[in-house]
Amino acid sequence: MVENDICHLGASLRLVAAYCMLTFGSTKTLRRKDVTDNQSMNKPERREARRAVTAAVVGNVLEWYDFAIYAYMATVIARKFFPSGDEVTTLLSTFAAFGVGFVVRPLGGILIGRLGDLKGRKTALLLTIALMAAGTVLIGLIPSYETIGPAAPILIVIARMLQGFSAGGEWGGSTAFIVEWAPENQRGFYGSLQQCSVAGGLLLGSAVAALASTVLAAQTVDDWAWRIPFLLGGLLGPVGLYMRRNIGETPAFARVAQETTPAATSDAPGWLAARAFGFTILWSVSYYIVLAYMPTFLQKHVMLGRSEALWATTAGLFALVTTIPLSGLLSDRFGRKPLLLAACVAFMVLPYPLFELMLVGASLGTIIAIQVALALGIALYSGPGPAAIAEIFPTKGRSTWMSTGYSLSVAMFGGFAPFVATWLIEETGSLLSPAYYLMAAAAASTVVVLRLEESADKPLR
Repeated sequence: MVENDICHLGASLRLVAAYCMLTFGSTKTLRRKDVTDNQSMNKPERREARRAVTAAVVGNVLEWYDFAIYAYMATVIARKFFPSGDEVTTLLSTFAAFGVGFVVRPLGGILIGRLGDLKGRKTALLLTIALMAAGTVLIGLIPSYETIGPAAPILIVIARMLQGFSAGGEWGGSTAFIVEWAPENQRGFYGSLQQCSVAGGLLLGSAVAALASTVLAAQTVDDWAWRIPFLLGGLLGPVGLYMRRNIGETPAFARVAQETTPAATSDAPGWLAARAFGFTILWSVSYYIVLAYMPTFLQKHVMLGRSEALWATTAGLFALVTTIPLSGLLSDRFGRKPLLLAACVAFMVLPYPLFELMLVGASLGTIIAIQVALALGIALYSGPGPAAIAEIFPTKGRSTWMSTGYSLSVAMFGGFAPFVATWLIEETGSLLSPAYYLMAAAAASTVVVLRLEESADKPLR
């Protein structure tokens, strides 16, 4: 076991170089070791799989746009709904409301995940996108604190809870759906499209917020234009709903739905969910520190303007979206663990010097390069991540238990990451606190990844 892990760790270092070459070079060198089965699907099945995955991915982009736009408008929302004489208290209140959306994610993961295991992945995904659109429109319509007083922040919290409940079921449901539709030897690539769509939703949110801050005057955004991204999300919701209504159920779920006894497994479902919990720590912390909290950090502590901070984050998100599929392809060829371990090593080593460089007065170009570097680290984890976490579980309970483990971890470590980062800076006086949080998360997930079995070359359970 130890020798295998050492081999994986060594392989992960070699893969960093290969990954960079693939990112900026040609993908023609990627060849399957065994292509004779042609993904074990006939042409109609492959067409149906592509159509189903496309619908899931587009819906996922819209879903995560809705969920993320709150973070990109955090500084405006702070003034509108959480007024206080102290700027730090106002910001903490805003990020606390952001984190509340994650508190209910485990509940959404359990209930909607169970619905997905009983009634099908498609039913669960239709419910999640409808709930998310409703919560987003609500935020866009709520009057400010100045207009309705304490009812304003209460309604914001309710809307975030509705979004969080939806997100809890969406992640596990869409991951199970996409991986179960994937050809046997391409689960890494197909699964990476799930994370690509999550990052795509964040990218769309960041780009819309950046565009609004660039095109419109700051006072106009503060007065009313901040509502536009939320109302736009509500308008896009029916598009995703329509696409998901016209897809079929996954072949894996259709097969197990006919079984009367659960699949045999050597591990209890709770223990498998605990693995998913630990696996997700770095994943969620890196996403919500680097991609959600960073615009606020850059504005408040690096002294960038709002539009500059948002465009820097948008550049990192663009790099993430374009490189996640390459990471998924690599995991099909070389295995999941080498890439996962490479990402863990990167986040134990890079955050401290990169955050320190930002804080000493780096130029906008340097800050964008740092955002891109951190995004590439996330891509190393996010490419193989969906397939790796789905492969932990048997199909019979995959949606429920994967959603539970993942959502609990995100609720504890990811959703409150902006709050924790803000609080740590205030308590310790160190602006490098977010870097330490990233490094600790990487160390925790490394322990879990080392103990996972390599699953790229095994059939889906």
